[in-house]
Amino acid sequence: MRHIPVLLNEVVTALALRPGENVIDCTLGDAGHAEKILEKTAPGGKLLGIDADPESLLRAKQFLYAYGERVIYVRENFSHLKDIVDREKFDPVNAILLDLGWSSPQFEERGRGFSFLKPEEPLDMRYTVSGEMKTAADLLAQETEADLEKIFREYGEEKFSTEIAHAIVTERQAAPFQAVAQLIEVILEVYRKRLHSEKEVPWIGGVHPATKVFQALRIAVNDELGVVRSVLPQAVDVLASGGRLAVITFHSLEDRIVKHFFKSQEQISIRVITKKAVQCSPEEYEANPRARSAKLRVIEKL
Repeated sequence: MRHIPVLLNEVVTALALRPGENVIDCTLGDAGHAEKILEKTAPGGKLLGIDADPESLLRAKQFLYAYGERVIYVRENFSHLKDIVDREKFDPVNAILLDLGWSSPQFEERGRGFSFLKPEEPLDMRYTVSGEMKTAADLLAQETEADLEKIFREYGEEKFSTEIAHAIVTERQAAPFQAVAQLIEVILEVYRKRLHSEKEVPWIGGVHPATKVFQALRIAVNDELGVVRSVLPQAVDVLASGGRLAVITFHSLEDRIVKHFFKSQEQISIRVITKKAVQCSPEEYEANPRARSAKLRVIEKL
């Protein structure tokens, strides 16, 4: 299954791409945006595609095979954007896309415990497997109750963060958290007690109770917010004058960082193209419900 790129037409239009331009896709994924970008910049435009996940790069190479040497592939975290651009001598940079969403294959096919719908998977949640990075299981085993509560509250905006953190610390004394199912059961038990329900409560208002905790752990494991804060000034720095940066976010924490950074740089180094975040059309939502929470913000370098 190939991931469906969100806000595809909106991104291509906002970047104002022209033939022969050089573009960076910081989150190559399944190359849905990249393919359209290469079409718009044909025949001579080049694309620098960055992805930290080796499996994503392999998939992208299959989808972009026909574009040959017009594509440069880099396996690295986009937090090192400026170093990558310098090393690859990729110049000038006319446009940059930063899609902060996680593709469907990454959630569903990697076997790393990203989704509460895969109870048998290990609690890993690392975007790229590295011995230096702690897994979600490591965080659940090592963080204090106060730190876990903070992670769930700040990164997941989980209303029962205190109770869930306490339940995890209590439960781990008997057995370490290793599989998705163990964490789900602890979360559901907290919800049962708080909602005074003896029944199963797998979904509440259309949202699974584990949703926010899993989001919070994924953000913490991969330092997602720190990476966003790091890459934004680098992106503006490497852009050529008149070049555009498009950023797609999927939750309020990321969008707030992007919005505040753009506001702080407006009239200093950038011009804001999207005064309000662009969101998906009703037609796109109907075809791809995952696009519901996507927000696109675009700036142009002065």
